[in-house]
Amino acid sequence: MASPCPSPTLARPDDVTVGAGPEPAPDTPPEGKAPPPPPRPHLSVAVLCLINLLNYMDRFTVAGVLPEVEDYFGIGDSSSGLLQTVFISSYLVLAPLFGFLGDRHSRKRLLALGLALWSGVTLATSFVPPQHFGALLAGRALVGVGEAAYSTLAPTLVADLFRGPARSRALGGFYLAVPLGSGLGYIAGSKVKDLAADWRWALRVTPVLGLVALFLLVAVVSDPPRGGLETPPATAPPPPRAWGHDLKRLGQNRTLVLSTLGFTAVAFVTGALALWAPAFLFRVRLARGEGQPCRGGRRCQGDESLLFGALTCGSGVLGVGLGAELSRRLRPRHPRADPLLCAGGLLGGAPCLLLALLCARPCPPAAYVFIFVGETLLSLNWAIVADILLYVVPPSRRSTAEALQIVASHLLGDAGSPYLVGLVSDALGGGAAAVSYQRGAGALLRALLLLPFAAALGGAAFLAAGNALPGDRRRARREARGLPPDGDSDDDDDPAAIVVPPAAGGRTRRVPVAHVLA
Repeated sequence: MASPCPSPTLARPDDVTVGAGPEPAPDTPPEGKAPPPPPRPHLSVAVLCLINLLNYMDRFTVAGVLPEVEDYFGIGDSSSGLLQTVFISSYLVLAPLFGFLGDRHSRKRLLALGLALWSGVTLATSFVPPQHFGALLAGRALVGVGEAAYSTLAPTLVADLFRGPARSRALGGFYLAVPLGSGLGYIAGSKVKDLAADWRWALRVTPVLGLVALFLLVAVVSDPPRGGLETPPATAPPPPRAWGHDLKRLGQNRTLVLSTLGFTAVAFVTGALALWAPAFLFRVRLARGEGQPCRGGRRCQGDESLLFGALTCGSGVLGVGLGAELSRRLRPRHPRADPLLCAGGLLGGAPCLLLALLCARPCPPAAYVFIFVGETLLSLNWAIVADILLYVVPPSRRSTAEALQIVASHLLGDAGSPYLVGLVSDALGGGAAAVSYQRGAGALLRALLLLPFAAALGGAAFLAAGNALPGDRRRARREARGLPPDGDSDDDDDPAAIVVPPAAGGRTRRVPVAHVLA
């Protein structure tokens, strides 16, 4: 005689059930009801990765020619630091606006607007005369406006093109462009400057490539529905809520807040390192008596920007790829693996940066080795932090969450760190006021000692985020399925749950193995 209740089936953590009880992971729609994938998802992501590469090339080309910029405009370290600070300041001020618009309007059109703006303004700033340094600052601020639109919205577009492990790989490729583009910015700035015998030509490379990327964005990239791959077609998207309600819920998300603080430390370190590391290495070479300064219109002779760019590219490819792969392998077995990997990267990178600074003058090759290792460890964070945000925040608030993370990490991170390092260096007798090359290099070294300390604080924030992650992830899953976020059951997070198929007129249930064996 047939049993009145079908036999239970052992389920994996991401198995999906239908009916009441804890909701399944949003990355896996119910069997037989999976929504169709967006058109050309891989081609769309490839174009978005290309534009992100140009984004970071444009951002760091100026750092690759910083000694020439200082000589051309006759400015010191604190004014040089302002170039990055004004860029990041406008970037973070406009990011919330683009996050708000991105949750409600066409993300593709906003991306096209941002790309056109930053490419046009970058080209215009290459024609600023030496007596108008303020015009260069204003141009860098406008470039930040354009890049704010892209950096806020593009990750959410990538998230809606894939789900599950494919999403993690796509985000890994997208954020691989961060260190790769940064390194290419140094290389392009250094080599174009040498070929053209004028540093201003370095600013005219990315605008031309930006026009090509704009055409590809309009012609190729699709704009899928928000969260379309995470809910079955029968599930209506939640109606837009007041922005204040979204901000309140995001502020209550401890994982988001703590991971943002940790990523702020990454931004603080990488922002200052990106602007000042080539200049510091150049000054160390002068202090060792191995080069000539670039004064009186003389071009700087040295490969510091080229070497640092190559190290940044290599360490970025290794770090981002390694972080994404470790996350993919460890997350199914260890739910808190992602924030712990981020913490390990920062806590391991801090002593490497310290050793790089201390070894720079007595043993420059050792300094380059420690820079490579430290940047590799810092690069573990890029794709992982983006993935954490996507699975602890429901789709309806992701653009806003991205914007807030950008604002916080840049406001407290790289918006101020380049200027702060330059200010401390000037206060210690560095920059244009240095009475000797040794004094200038020593002042900048002491200012850069802020970076290992900031990295250690960021590691502590990620450790705390690991404790809050399971609960925040469960609430995001429930809310994505239209259920109350603070449900009583935790069974959907049990890695060894039993799926009990429905009896006649009943509903499917998930029961922890411990309950069955009790």
